[in-house]
Amino acid sequence: MQEVLALALQSMQQDMQRLDRIGSNLANALTTGYQRDVVPRQTVSAQTPTFAAFVDAQQSDVRGAASAVEQRKTLAPALSPWIQTDTRPGSLKFTGQSLDVALAVPGYFEVATPSGPAYTRQGNFHVDARGRLVNASGLPVMGKGGEIYLNGGMPIIDAAGNIFDSQESARGAVSPTPVAQLKVLVPEEHVAMHRMGEGLLQTSGVLNEVKDSDLQIKQGYTENSNVNSMQEMVQLIETMRHFESMQKVALGFDEMTGQAIRKLGDLS
Repeated sequence: MQEVLALALQSMQQDMQRLDRIGSNLANALTTGYQRDVVPRQTVSAQTPTFAAFVDAQQSDVRGAASAVEQRKTLAPALSPWIQTDTRPGSLKFTGQSLDVALAVPGYFEVATPSGPAYTRQGNFHVDARGRLVNASGLPVMGKGGEIYLNGGMPIIDAAGNIFDSQESARGAVSPTPVAQLKVLVPEEHVAMHRMGEGLLQTSGVLNEVKDSDLQIKQGYTENSNVNSMQEMVQLIETMRHFESMQKVALGFDEMTGQAIRKLGDLS
């Protein structure tokens, strides 16, 4: 019967993980380029590590047992459902700004950070004092040839990410001159992306450049988040009700165990 309590507690732990992700999705419903997190419901069984075993591993680690760290690594996946990212592009919002770009296909822009390359779908770029194309946080946006420098503030960006700067000739005519091409990458299948904050992602996996023929970059647009607030609210209510049901199971089991112990005491 102890397995009943273990299954109920594991289900409640999954619900807590799901509620955390739903709250994050709702908080970022208006964040440019945000992609919602999804915690798929996993089937728990008596064969999965019990909650009591996980607690024992935590206590052993506090006492300094070396083997407890490995034990926690083994037990943690059963209590931490795999978080997936919904990579479907969001809807596009017209801004009319020449340095705003949006990806209408899966993929990420690359930016340079002090801790290495990072990736984002937030295309609200601008030019800094050095003439570099940077994101909203001031980090340089990477092109296929490195950092991108612009002379004018009204570049033309085509669907393949080619950037044409406006150059004025000696006769006063303005002609677009190619200066760079935006670098867009897509991670290989099952590559995990980790959030850094400020719309940035990092990964230790492999990313490949998107072919020019597959790119669909829209100048003058930004991408809305792909969060559906109504859908998230429905999942929030569903998860809360499931958590309450599992809580009642755990409390009922505890009460039943208490009654059994009291009856055994009366018989003795």
